[in-house]
Amino acid sequence: MSVSPASAAPAANTLPPVAAEDIVLLGVPLWGWQIAVAAAGVLALVLLARTIWNPTPRSLRAWTLGNIIVNAGIAVTGATVRVTSSGLGCSEWPKCTPESFVPIDTGHAALNAAIEFGNRTLTFVVLAVAVITLIAVIRVRPRRRDLVRLAALVPFGVLGQGVVGGITVWSDLHPASVAAHFLLSMVVVFITVALYVRCREPEGRPHVSVGPMLHAVSIGLVVVGFALLVAGTVVTGTGPHGGDAAAPRWPFDLHVVTRLHSALAWSTLAGSALAFGIAFRGGAGRPVKTSSTFLLVTVLLQGVLGYVQYALGLPESLVVLHVLGSALTWIAICRLYFSTTRLVPVGRDLSADPVAAGGTGGLLAEHAPGR
Repeated sequence: MSVSPASAAPAANTLPPVAAEDIVLLGVPLWGWQIAVAAAGVLALVLLARTIWNPTPRSLRAWTLGNIIVNAGIAVTGATVRVTSSGLGCSEWPKCTPESFVPIDTGHAALNAAIEFGNRTLTFVVLAVAVITLIAVIRVRPRRRDLVRLAALVPFGVLGQGVVGGITVWSDLHPASVAAHFLLSMVVVFITVALYVRCREPEGRPHVSVGPMLHAVSIGLVVVGFALLVAGTVVTGTGPHGGDAAAPRWPFDLHVVTRLHSALAWSTLAGSALAFGIAFRGGAGRPVKTSSTFLLVTVLLQGVLGYVQYALGLPESLVVLHVLGSALTWIAICRLYFSTTRLVPVGRDLSADPVAAGGTGGLLAEHAPGR
C-alpha cells in the first residue's frame, strides 16, 4: 500500500484541514483536564513515595509491581492511539504543534488530538513510578547493587521511549518507528519483571532452580516470544491501523506476515504446553507451576482472540485487547523464565542444596511464600 507523504502539496481542489473545536467540559478543554489528571497522578505518587522512604519488603514489592503495570499499560494506550487514527493528533514533538505544547489548532479532530496528548501525559506517570521505585531501591538497607542497577535502567528506558515517540511523530508514524516504540516498552517490561522477582529474593548469584530441560524451554520461550512480538509489529505495520490515514505502510502481503505471526504463536503455545507438562510432572516448585499455568492460559486466550479479530477484519476494540494480551503473554513468559532461577547468597554450600544444584527442594520451599 502506498500513500502520499504528509508533506506533499495538496491538490488544487483540496481544502486545507480545518481545526476542529476543542472538547470542553465545565468550561475547560479536554486537554486541560488531561494535564490536571496527570499532574494529580504524579502528585499522588510523590505523596505515596513518602511511605517508602524507609521501604519495607511489602512496599517495595508493590512499587516494583506497579512498574510492570504502568509500562505494559502505556503500550496498550499507545494501541488506542493507533486504532483511533490519533497518532498525528499532535503533529510535533516535544510540542504538540509548532506553536504550542498543548493541542490547540492541531488541524485534526479534537478527540484525536486529545487521545494522542493524553497518551503523552501518561508518560509522566510512568516516569514517576520508575523514579520512585529507584529511590525506594536505593533506600533499602543494606543496599543491594543488583536491584539498584535494574531499577536505574527503567527511568532511562522510559526516557528512551519519549525519544522514540518523537522519532515516530517526525517520521509521520513510519511502521519501523512504531514497532521500535512498542518493542522498547516490552524490553523495559522484561527489566521490571526481573526487578519484581529479584527484590523478593536474598542478594546473591543466580542459579538454576529447576531441571535443565525446563530451564532451556523457558529460555527458548523468551526468544520465540520476542520474535512473536516483532512479527506482531510487522503485521501492524502492514495492516489497516497505521495511526493516521497518511501514515506510511509496509508493502508486505498481509496474509503472509499474518501466517508467520501465527506460526510463531503456535510455537509459543507448544513451548508453553511443554513447560506446563514438565513443571507438573517433574515436581517443580509452586512458583514455577503457577507461572507455567498462567502462561499457558494466557497464550490460549490470546490465540483465540487473534483468530477472532482476524476473522472479523481487525475491529479496533479487539486490536487493543490483542495488544493487552501480547503484553500479558510477554509478562508471563518473563515470569516463567525468572522463576526457573534463584538468587543464592554468596558462600552458600550448593552441594547441600538440591534446588541450587538444579533440583526442586529446599530453597524454593524456603522462599516460596515470598514469591
